[in-house]
Amino acid sequence: SKATVSVLNCTPQPRRPTYSAHPPRRRTRTRHPPAPARNSPFPPPSFDPMGLDLDKWIALIKTGEKFLPEHDLKTLCRYVCDILVEENNVQVVQPPVIICGDIHGQFLDLLELFRTAERVFEEARYVFMGDFVDRGMNSLETLTYLLLLKARYPDRMTLLRGNHESRQVTAIYGFWDECQKKYGGSDAWRCCTDVFDYLPIAALVDNKIFCVHGGLSPQIRAIDQIRLIRRLQEVPNDGMFCDLVWSDPDESVNMWSVSPRGAGWLFGAAATEVFMHINNLDLITRAHQLVQEGHKYHFKDKKNANGESPKLVTVWSAPNYCYRCGNLASILAVDENLHGKFHTFKEVSPQYIHQGVSCPSYFL
Repeated sequence: SKATVSVLNCTPQPRRPTYSAHPPRRRTRTRHPPAPARNSPFPPPSFDPMGLDLDKWIALIKTGEKFLPEHDLKTLCRYVCDILVEENNVQVVQPPVIICGDIHGQFLDLLELFRTAERVFEEARYVFMGDFVDRGMNSLETLTYLLLLKARYPDRMTLLRGNHESRQVTAIYGFWDECQKKYGGSDAWRCCTDVFDYLPIAALVDNKIFCVHGGLSPQIRAIDQIRLIRRLQEVPNDGMFCDLVWSDPDESVNMWSVSPRGAGWLFGAAATEVFMHINNLDLITRAHQLVQEGHKYHFKDKKNANGESPKLVTVWSAPNYCYRCGNLASILAVDENLHGKFHTFKEVSPQYIHQGVSCPSYFL
């Protein structure tokens, strides 16, 4: 028919686009603060991400007279989570760097740590190997100050997760109690423990110095295995993640042995040598254990076929731990040539801020 012919002989029309009733949402990137100039000891100009007055908050916390209002603390935690979610399980750090051990809520001693570090390098990056809270009287101020510095200088501050960055542990060893007394509830504690889930597990300085809170794991031979761990969770009771924050070196062990802590492993010189050889490392730094001199090299008497001992060192940065142990604290300063030097410091006096909060029973 004519109608059929006209349809068959017609010129194809371009296909009309279809429109959705709900157009796709435009993706936005998290607004991060500008990085400080690499060769300048001065901080970048003041900025105001998400309406946060970070400079004012840092000055407020540094006085030790007050802590952040609960609403501001929650806002800070959300902002820091946005920064941490973009970091890797193994965060790569370039020297010069200051490597620090446990702090455990000793806020005034943390300020002394920064004063000691500033005398070594005018500008450096920092790696804190976990255990910021618990045991000490000012865990809230300690964590808040470190989170503020992370928000203000995100490329200069690396905060790793320790075994005390955990809901189960902080509920027992002081941080939960402190939040309850200072804020009158546990909402602030919940926000802080949510941040813990985002913290990186380890750091790698110039691909040669491996930093972790606890130690090694028999399930991990290559550092790339750590990069595959799902870290957005509570620290599990066993497995690779657990081992990295709970394990300890032991001179009497060659490879692996059961840990008396009930979590993690005891590892020896041979296990350390294998891990360092596979990953081409020069040094492993860890925290997790009190040492009276502030630092301690392990396995110095254990020699391999080349007459060398594996280089594993414990760094401890909480002087006079629990206000009664009488120990020194130290930091490890590593320059651009990866030459490291320890700098020790003592506790300040007074060592903690009361702020009307009574001393927990486990200090008495």
